[in-house]
Amino acid sequence: MRDNNKNLILAIALSVVILIGWQYLYATPQAERQRLAAQNAAQQSTQVNPTAPNPPPSPSQAGGAAATIPGTTPNALPAATVAESRQAALARSPRVSIDTPAVFGSVNLRGGRLDDLSLKHYRETVDPKSPNIVLLSPSGSQNPYYAEFGWVGPAGGALPGPDTVWTADKTALTPSSPVTLTWDNGQGLVFRRSISVDDEFMFTVKDAVENRGAAPVSVNSYGLVSRHGKPATLGYYVLHEGLVGVLGDQGLQEFTYDAVDKENPVSGQTTVGRTWDNVTGGFVGITDKYWAATIVPDQAMPYQGSFTARQDANLRVYQANMLGNAQTVQPGASAEMTQRVFAGAKEVAVVDGYKNNLNIKNFDLLIDWGWFYFITKPLFKVLDFFYRLFGNFGVAILLVTVILKLIFFPLASKSYKSMAKMKAVQPEMTAIRERYADDKMKQQQALMELYKKEKINPVAGCWPVLIQIPVFFALYKVLFVSIEMRHAPFFGWIRDLAAPDPTSIFNLFGLIPYNPGAVPVIGHFLMLGAWPLIMGITMWLQMKMNPEPPDPVQKQVFAWMPVIFTFMLGSFPAGLVIYWAWNNFLSVSQQAFIMKRNGVKIELWDNLRNTFKKSASAKG
Repeated sequence: MRDNNKNLILAIALSVVILIGWQYLYATPQAERQRLAAQNAAQQSTQVNPTAPNPPPSPSQAGGAAATIPGTTPNALPAATVAESRQAALARSPRVSIDTPAVFGSVNLRGGRLDDLSLKHYRETVDPKSPNIVLLSPSGSQNPYYAEFGWVGPAGGALPGPDTVWTADKTALTPSSPVTLTWDNGQGLVFRRSISVDDEFMFTVKDAVENRGAAPVSVNSYGLVSRHGKPATLGYYVLHEGLVGVLGDQGLQEFTYDAVDKENPVSGQTTVGRTWDNVTGGFVGITDKYWAATIVPDQAMPYQGSFTARQDANLRVYQANMLGNAQTVQPGASAEMTQRVFAGAKEVAVVDGYKNNLNIKNFDLLIDWGWFYFITKPLFKVLDFFYRLFGNFGVAILLVTVILKLIFFPLASKSYKSMAKMKAVQPEMTAIRERYADDKMKQQQALMELYKKEKINPVAGCWPVLIQIPVFFALYKVLFVSIEMRHAPFFGWIRDLAAPDPTSIFNLFGLIPYNPGAVPVIGHFLMLGAWPLIMGITMWLQMKMNPEPPDPVQKQVFAWMPVIFTFMLGSFPAGLVIYWAWNNFLSVSQQAFIMKRNGVKIELWDNLRNTFKKSASAKG
């Protein structure tokens, strides 16, 4: 009895350690990252910007025999001490407005950058009056994020740079009205930049240079996405946030911000990063969970792609770069380069459409489908079908989970049949272990003879489960990364399937007027909503379907697992918790049906009675 008490104390202590570790190593940092992300977004939306970055280096700094992408060398300009508000930074330069069905913002005529973009159909919160998502912001505001394109080469200051003021032929860019920017350097070179945009998130940029001088000029086209300051990331293992690209035959490349910082210096400079030379096709860019900005070069043109990072005053600057091969423009001739900029929401249908219609190599990998791409994406297609059919993403989750259970029913049936045979010979197995307790080799031989005699495969029950793991992980991945679940309501109090359940048992689900999450130190634990509790109950019932483990420690750990998972999943997106709870319920129902069909006793009711009897006797 004394040993059992020790084992119980040990099990409880281990459970507490797990909960505390989860709180301090994951939950608290995760909550802080989410708070910082919301704070940054709010600051951008309200035009408040307390710190200042440096503007990026001019393309003229890339002079010399070999062209260098702007921003890959340290900034030589003095650091600004106080940042302007986003509104003031926008007002500092002449602009051409952008207005499409999906986005609004402006093109900066100083530098010809795309540095002001907000998304019309996406807001910070589920409140329809909350600020729109701000994707791109200009240099001089807090954490600038922009796309830049143009020419670099030995011509140096004769080429347009970030301070070049272009002349526009229109005041507004719309899907039906492209804008052409022009700039004459006064030294025989005339530059034209035509910018068009579709109804979604793709901009097409055609840069042309005409040589009216008497000498040939060598130029390289470039495009880049630059982000000043390391953004707050969610930090989930199943989600990539940072620099991303498909570099020709090199395939998908993903670098977190920290990973880029750890790379080697580029060409002996203080800038660090990774470079891929002479690749064809694909894209380079920067991605968040739901949004991205990428440069898409001409898919037939060889280019140099790179991910870089450098220190600019008090901020790190991260860039995804594309540099084309050198072109020589003879007197009286011209050169032209077309590239595209994707800046917007990673909607599956839109991203896939760009891949197929524009022939962008592997552009669909901009969405982080993960290792099980071949399973994950088809699962999303099925989810999306039911979502469009019923108009509720939560209902789609429930239906897809049922379909998966039906598909895997034969495997589950085989698994439970194997478990039933193992259970039938359990007394003989126990006797063998006791008989040969001191001789493990003879024990194993006797067990193998028993398996052979009874035609039992001891691993037959495991393989069906192992086969299902990739599928259910893929479904988990889909629910986590797809923007279609963001701000999607379910029923009742769940207004956003991508956010945690907003209720808490510790204020009686809103009946008591206080916020449990505001309690110091333990507030995160107290945000325990209705759906995590439902999930915990279904998990507890699922464990009660099987005989209790004979080992006291294992028994106590299993008893505490539903409690631990309930608290852990309290901070997970509601859609994932609903899926987990529904999957547990279906598993209990499926196991009961198969066990009954195979004549195996269902332990659930006996286990529940024993649990309640022990509880009553303990109180007495």
